[in-house]
Amino acid sequence: MSHKKKLRSQEWFGGNDKMGFVHRSWLRNQGYPDDYFRGRPVIGICNTWSELTPCNGHLRDIAEVVKKGVLEAGGVPFEFPVMSLGETIMRPTTMLFRNLASMDVEESIRANPLDGIILLTGCDKTTPSLIMGACSVDLPTLVVPGGPMLNGKFRGGEIGSGSFNWQIKAKKDTEEFTDEDFLEAEICAARSAGHCNTMGTASTMATMAETLGLTLPGASSIPAVDARKKAMAQLSGRRIVEMVKNDLKLSDILVREAFENAIVVNAAVGGSTNFIIHLQAIAGRMGVPLELEDFDRIGRHVPLLVNLMPSGKYLMEDYFYAGGLGVVMNELGDLLHGQLMTANGRHLADNYVNARCYNREVIVSRDQPLNPAAGIAVLKGNLCENGAVIKPSAATPKLMQHRGKAVVFESMEDYHARIDEPDLDIDADSVIVLKGVGPKGYPGMPEVGNVDLPRKLTLQGVKDMVRISDGRMSGTAYGTVVLHVSPESTIGGTLALVQDGDEIELDVERRLLQLHVSDEELAARRANWQAPDPMATRGYVRIYLDHVEQADRGADLDVLVGKSGAKVDRDLH
Repeated sequence: MSHKKKLRSQEWFGGNDKMGFVHRSWLRNQGYPDDYFRGRPVIGICNTWSELTPCNGHLRDIAEVVKKGVLEAGGVPFEFPVMSLGETIMRPTTMLFRNLASMDVEESIRANPLDGIILLTGCDKTTPSLIMGACSVDLPTLVVPGGPMLNGKFRGGEIGSGSFNWQIKAKKDTEEFTDEDFLEAEICAARSAGHCNTMGTASTMATMAETLGLTLPGASSIPAVDARKKAMAQLSGRRIVEMVKNDLKLSDILVREAFENAIVVNAAVGGSTNFIIHLQAIAGRMGVPLELEDFDRIGRHVPLLVNLMPSGKYLMEDYFYAGGLGVVMNELGDLLHGQLMTANGRHLADNYVNARCYNREVIVSRDQPLNPAAGIAVLKGNLCENGAVIKPSAATPKLMQHRGKAVVFESMEDYHARIDEPDLDIDADSVIVLKGVGPKGYPGMPEVGNVDLPRKLTLQGVKDMVRISDGRMSGTAYGTVVLHVSPESTIGGTLALVQDGDEIELDVERRLLQLHVSDEELAARRANWQAPDPMATRGYVRIYLDHVEQADRGADLDVLVGKSGAKVDRDLH
């Protein structure tokens, strides 16, 4: 930063007039010394701590450590709360509120005397919502991920804090787990502070943030309770002050090539399908063109290098001990744009030159991948004119090319009411079709796409079936699950027209999702189709329904795409 450049915070604190007096004097009731207002960089610590967000329950402590680093570097830290999205608690889905949280972040940053921002993230939507909001202001910004919890321990083995959820029904039906068994597993699964310990959405988002260059190197995989997490937080506090002095903004880091790197790395680590919808929303805030097809084109031939649940065997603690993301970066090598600027002021490739792998069972080499082509596949066809996605690394290989008769559920309530009926006309070759769970339909696009299989089939030993919906799937989940069908059924996409018995073809190799019903029949069905009533008539949900974009565009609100910058022209008096 040039010595002539005036800090943004001095627009509040630098005047010797009435408003300078007001801005400074009221903050003095906290006991701050005078030099806090005399030209030191002011750092906002955007905290998603909440007792209702278990994954982020330790961030109050992390914030105090960040403050130490800010003070050591000559800055002034001010912590402020924003809406926190607890994935395991909030109804109907945190995705409904991701955009609202981003608005909270954006307006809180812009309206206050802040020169740089630390984002304290953890649970799934807290990472993209904070980044989205910060992008729309475009100040120097650094992400401090909260980190995964320690491996769950259960009866001599290890248990993932997320992936075990999707086994509960089958275990109860086929393995005779008692209520006492489940209570024990429940207590063992989440045994420390931190977010889910699989390569679910939370870990995927932390990985995304580091790959984009928004964290210090190595920050994404450190367990929440490891002392190195606090050391990284303190160093981040120091670094954000330097970023302000150098005027290193988000727009200097989040260029098109950084998004391409994120797509490559997500494939290599077996990251969540939710990555697509969040990365697109972030790109939209930055004005970076990013199409759904880019995720397939760029990630299609990237090898899977990380053996973590739900695509593999191990958990995030093992990944950290094995060397973490730096090892993956080195293995990917020329598949990445290595000369991009990152938050620590160095090029991406330079940050990881000393990374070493300490466990090749967890992180394999590029010449011996777990899967030679692990990228998320983008499907097209008359059932998803604007696209749909599937995660091949978490799917059953024999189902990747499949034809079957549709068994249709018009809503989640319809699914819950009928899925376990003994006389339901369904077999292992059927295709489960779930409607009404897209951005507008639920509303909010919940993580219900990987619906449980019918009890009568799990009792026969069936472990996977093709499932199709306009909803999402938890990053901790697995199965041959087609997601994000766009346009969604609620606005009249072809998915709305599917009926029981229709033949559906899935061919992942050909990137095809096709409903084998004639155009004439579909036109007749469409003529008789009626749109459902809106799910809300007031409040934020009504605003959301009026403005949310479809899944293939990132499901942001259309009025939030782009950025307004940091300038505030008018004072409060």
